[in-house]
Amino acid sequence: MLAQAVGALQFSLETLSVVCVLVGLVQTLRLAFSQRRRSRGADFPFARVRLRFGSWLSLALEFQLGADIVATTTAPSDSNLIRLAVVAAIRTFLNIFLAREMEQQQRLEERSHPETALPPLP
Repeated sequence: MLAQAVGALQFSLETLSVVCVLVGLVQTLRLAFSQRRRSRGADFPFARVRLRFGSWLSLALEFQLGADIVATTTAPSDSNLIRLAVVAAIRTFLNIFLAREMEQQQRLEERSHPETALPPLP
């Protein structure tokens, strides 16, 4: 019974990870198209669009990490442990660099366009 519950939880977390990527893609495309219309003749704010998608990817990796933790606690095989370590490392590096870039981008936007700066991301 516990194995079935863990399997369902793992599947749910993996599904949420995929949903985050899909939602992030849609929102990023919407942002890109709206920015494209606004920036006619001006530089396209590629960093803003890339950071938006990166934040969704980071959230998706959080759910994937949760799914891998659940799988590893019930079946701590070598392959599960390696997968957990790889996802944790990718997530950690992505979050570190993403947070750094988001702070820089936000400061830049606040200085250059305070009226259109994105609200801070959590």
